[in-house]
Amino acid sequence: MKSLKIFFWFIILNAFVSCTNSNPKIESPNILFILVDDLGYNDLSVMGSQYYETPNIDHIASQGINFTNGYATCAVCSPSRASLLTGKFAARHGITDWIGAKSGEAWRANKRFTQLLPAAYVHQLSSEFQTFPEVLQENGYHTFFAGKWHLGKEGSHPEDHGFDINKGGYHVGGPYSGGFFSPFNNPKMEDFPDEKGMSLSMKLAKETSKFIKENKDTKFLAYLSFYAVHAPIQTSEDKWKKYRNKADSLGVLEKGFAIERRLPYRLKQDNPVYAGLIEQVDEAVGVVMKTLKDLNLDENTIVVFTSDNGGVTSGDNYSTNLSPLRGGKGYQWEGGIRVPYFISVPWMKQDGKINTTPVSGADFYPTILDLAGIDLRPEEHQDGLSLVPLLENKNIEERALYWHYPHYGNQGGDPSSIIREGNWKLIHYWEDSKNELYDLSKDLGEQKDVSDAHLEITNRLDLKLKAWLTSVKANYPSPDDQYHPDTFKMKNDAFVQNKLLNLETQRSKMLAPDWQPNDDWWGSRITED
Repeated sequence: MKSLKIFFWFIILNAFVSCTNSNPKIESPNILFILVDDLGYNDLSVMGSQYYETPNIDHIASQGINFTNGYATCAVCSPSRASLLTGKFAARHGITDWIGAKSGEAWRANKRFTQLLPAAYVHQLSSEFQTFPEVLQENGYHTFFAGKWHLGKEGSHPEDHGFDINKGGYHVGGPYSGGFFSPFNNPKMEDFPDEKGMSLSMKLAKETSKFIKENKDTKFLAYLSFYAVHAPIQTSEDKWKKYRNKADSLGVLEKGFAIERRLPYRLKQDNPVYAGLIEQVDEAVGVVMKTLKDLNLDENTIVVFTSDNGGVTSGDNYSTNLSPLRGGKGYQWEGGIRVPYFISVPWMKQDGKINTTPVSGADFYPTILDLAGIDLRPEEHQDGLSLVPLLENKNIEERALYWHYPHYGNQGGDPSSIIREGNWKLIHYWEDSKNELYDLSKDLGEQKDVSDAHLEITNRLDLKLKAWLTSVKANYPSPDDQYHPDTFKMKNDAFVQNKLLNLETQRSKMLAPDWQPNDDWWGSRITED
């Protein structure tokens, strides 16, 4: 009897401790949504990087829950960005490649000589979808967008999809008109004389902080969508020097690149310019987080942090390495789709807990509505689930996650579709209808295809994937009747070998003490406060 009483007192005490470790739920909380472009899964120190330094972003993870099986819905940007706003997987909303990529017969102009012609895709975010910012608007939120959009031209900009204010978002996918230093020459954002030499990341942070200050007495959504760390990568001289020296201290490999299935890839995190660019993003995040704290808004603001796809290990600037994950942006492997994924809710004392449930970018929509006390819209966020149960240390229903990329990635990825169910991940390739099967619990680096050893699982997942694609009316690539294997091999082999040589030369120069940046690096010699 005595032991029974002790047991009940133990239960009551635990309940009391749980209550005292949580703040009361905030009605109509503010929301800060931070999206970094092309940031890889372990491009943060909190995610295991020994090279990059990200104390401010790490702090967000330490205050919230780190979803270590968090996924973007595509390995390239526009599709996953559309999914964040709509709660739909890419095949369902129709934007399956970065907007501007050629498809069909127009693909031949790229002279890639591939076996397939990439599928047609939707070129702007449909106005028929109700985005989560639009739902927040309906419920009295002031909404703000800063940074990269890349979801359509005039008529499909942030202000057309639920944002009251837009600073810097239009159809382009990178900082092409002005680079990463002022003047930015962005038609959606004003340059000011006192910003000469300021980084684009800091500019976006200052615009976001200004909005927060002006709306501190209302409820708001601030959606901070960095252009960094997308190519063309740039940083300041002091940061390049810091990370050049750090790469040297960690040990520089004799060879910096090896060949993946189609292209070279970087073997180690040792790019000092990319490292500096990441630190500039982290400093910008710190400015916004300080604004929340200074205004006493940190206790009633939900903070979300994620990336739109994996880091660039191949293609573009060949910037990073994501080991133990295989591949990166544009690839069908984990490095292309697994991303940093943090949610910090001030009334839930989560303290950096790890959650291993597979979750998706489509889940942010219903999760934010749920946390804000707004009725869910399952007819809109058709592929997303609210993660509030996980935030409360409960469970969500088991489900499959799907990806559909019927295109060739500029980074070396193949036209393919993917299903993940439990620890099993099946990749279906559209060139030859081949399947690869990986057990991610045993083979995170996707080195051993076990499809032949588990034929029953392979066949079941293949059928389930194709049934889902049919249900969402997915588009598919088509054979190119002008394809010649010998021509493709000759052109591709020559390109890869030449590229490998150039990459090694560029890396060697960038890590040399006397390296100089290009003349068009606006402000790259200015040290930022």
